[in-house]
Amino acid sequence: MIRDTAARHITRLTRDTLALVLAGGRGSRLKHLTLWRAKPSVPFGGKFRIVDFPLSNCMNSGIRRVGVLTQYKAHSLIKHIQRGWGFLRGELGEFVELLPAQQRIETSWYTGTADAVYQNLDILRNHDPSYVLILAGDHIYKMDYGTMIVHHVESGADATVACVEVPVQRAREFGVMEVDGHHRIVGFQEKPENPEPLPGRPDTALASMGIYVFNTKFLYEQLIRDADLRDSAHDFGKDIIPSIIQSYRVMAYPFSDPLTGKQPYWRDVGTVDAFWEANIELVDVTPELNLYDDDWPIWTYQEQLPPAKFVFNDDDRRGMAVDSMVSGGCVISGSKVRHSLLFSNVKVHSYCEIADSVVLPDVVIQRHCRLKNTIIDRGCLIPEGMIIGEDLQEDARRFYVTPRGVVLVTAEMLGQELHHVR
Repeated sequence: MIRDTAARHITRLTRDTLALVLAGGRGSRLKHLTLWRAKPSVPFGGKFRIVDFPLSNCMNSGIRRVGVLTQYKAHSLIKHIQRGWGFLRGELGEFVELLPAQQRIETSWYTGTADAVYQNLDILRNHDPSYVLILAGDHIYKMDYGTMIVHHVESGADATVACVEVPVQRAREFGVMEVDGHHRIVGFQEKPENPEPLPGRPDTALASMGIYVFNTKFLYEQLIRDADLRDSAHDFGKDIIPSIIQSYRVMAYPFSDPLTGKQPYWRDVGTVDAFWEANIELVDVTPELNLYDDDWPIWTYQEQLPPAKFVFNDDDRRGMAVDSMVSGGCVISGSKVRHSLLFSNVKVHSYCEIADSVVLPDVVIQRHCRLKNTIIDRGCLIPEGMIIGEDLQEDARRFYVTPRGVVLVTAEMLGQELHHVR
């Protein structure tokens, strides 16, 4: 009976919550991967896109009212949302709603994360939620937002910020907070040069996940106040959170496993190296991120494709893949794929060797190619005999080479125009 009561409590709170996914950012540190798409639209994990993770978390948490705020080069993101997230029942009050920058209040586009929400205040008021959950649209993780909302309500908070522990040398990439013994936030700096470490732990800092829960009326008040400030960047991390921690009750919510107390998987795939590493981790025998989890599925647009196919079995021409993930529609024809992740519709012709590589959808790799430590962007045609990843100095003349030696290849770098702008 106690368990049922708790479940009803969480269900009521999640039903009274509207989630807003901030998906308008470019993600410039991903370099050419975001040349023609917003960061939340970047493919991930063989068949998903980054935005599928916060959206799936909403569905699995029982939050069925979601707005996705878009801006930068949003066409592929909008198309993906329309195709993959239109299964909710509007007559039951469920939706995933697209909120593109459209100058509803101001005569400018979204100037910051807070401004993006402010410019949609009339829409938020029409939905009339009790709580607003603000989500970054560009992180990879699984999280039950229901428990965070319960924590927010039971702690009597005006606002709650989800947080993770990160190495102090990486903390300058995030908002860094200081908390007291009751997890109340007493200090907050957005991307500081010298992050404040946790007390007694000089190598670790407490970083914001870019996830916030607000009491709705309180959020409206703060957004309207911030909109009137000429010197504000109109950003949650830079302006809203630092401005409220002294006068209001702003709590930290540590992201942890309720059973073990350990910090679960969470990745900011904000750089090309981080993107490659997070994808390659998935081919391990027991990766930290389990995509085969029936209890917490990741939803996406499922393109109708035939199964992956491996052909030829001669000693010098064997179609095979080991320690790899190969998606639907792929054909491996007389080539070897090792420790790699192939997205949908990749065609590998004979006598190729592919290792430690992430190959995005619709790539064609012609005969006698060797690829190692690469990311091949969507739609590339790799010419016959091309070798990438063995001579980084030569690769750097044609492609983008990361600090750790991963080679990013796009169609434009190969002289192939997928996007005609003239």
